[in-house]
Amino acid sequence: MTIKNFLCGCIALAAFTPCTAQTQLSAYQPGVTAEGVVYYLPQTAVQLRVLVEKTSYEPGDFARYAQRYLRLNDVALEPSTTYRVTSITVGPKGVPDTTKVYSVKFSPKTVAANLALSDDGLLLAINAEARPVAAMPAFEAAKKPAPVNPRQFMSEEILTAGSTAKMAELTAREIYDLRENRNLLIKGQADFMPTDGTQMQLMLSQLDKQDRALTQLFQGVTTRDTTEHVITLVPTEAVSNEVAFRLSQRMGLVDVDDLSGTPYYINIENISNLPAIDEEAAAKAKRKKVQAGIYVNVPGKMRVTVVRDTETIVSAELPAPQFGQVELLSGELFDKHYTTRLWISGVSGAVERLEAEQPK
Repeated sequence: MTIKNFLCGCIALAAFTPCTAQTQLSAYQPGVTAEGVVYYLPQTAVQLRVLVEKTSYEPGDFARYAQRYLRLNDVALEPSTTYRVTSITVGPKGVPDTTKVYSVKFSPKTVAANLALSDDGLLLAINAEARPVAAMPAFEAAKKPAPVNPRQFMSEEILTAGSTAKMAELTAREIYDLRENRNLLIKGQADFMPTDGTQMQLMLSQLDKQDRALTQLFQGVTTRDTTEHVITLVPTEAVSNEVAFRLSQRMGLVDVDDLSGTPYYINIENISNLPAIDEEAAAKAKRKKVQAGIYVNVPGKMRVTVVRDTETIVSAELPAPQFGQVELLSGELFDKHYTTRLWISGVSGAVERLEAEQPK
């Protein structure tokens, strides 16, 4: 999340008030309003980053002769494409909780303060520069080597052969010659021996390259591509064996209701150990005038587990403000007798750091 421009102004901290549901959904938008400044506290979304490997096979021109000339068994004669999950990573992401939106009114009678909001209205800092919100690193696919055309290593005799079968026979003979020359080079018995180790390595590398290029005419070509799929879930309660996604070996990721794919289930367990709320005291507080201060989250904790069949693929514990509580930081921290700086987590809405200095 990027940071909005600081919203500067004189803020009456005694005027923090929760917005009603109608106001949250229609009138108020993150930023400056006629009332002052509106900010959200976050709830934590669960991000599943799924790496899916696509394997494509294309048979070689001489695939049907692989067993006869190179003794290669089980060489497929038809193209195919398969998919598999290589890894799943679980991470948190803060998203605005529309049930936790608060307004700050401007007033010339209080000291000036700066509020830093994210682009989607989350409060990140007061009287301080907001810190970047930690994010999972983006996936970068590995660079694939440039494809090699095996025909550039074919001799004139191979290219002018009268039939595919004859071309396959001559190509196989060329492959065996390459392998024999490589063995002679390693043993030091070649007719033209390199003068140093670098030249030796170059010669071996070139022989290997030609061998692989010609052999793929029999074995075929297999290519692998890995893509990342990000699945975001916002749990509001514990979840047991809910389908997070499905993977088809032939189609890749499919809809959760597509039975052609193998299901991957997600379990979300509330493992918070926060003290219970005193309902009577909370009711009395609601009947009183709203106190001055800043509302922050005291997040709970959730355990996220991804399962395939009976196998646990990944498990992680994440903050869960939706399973926690909202508390009020006293407005006295922000009056003119103190220089107060506050940093709030953009993922959980909890206080990351609070600095309050009394001026001399």
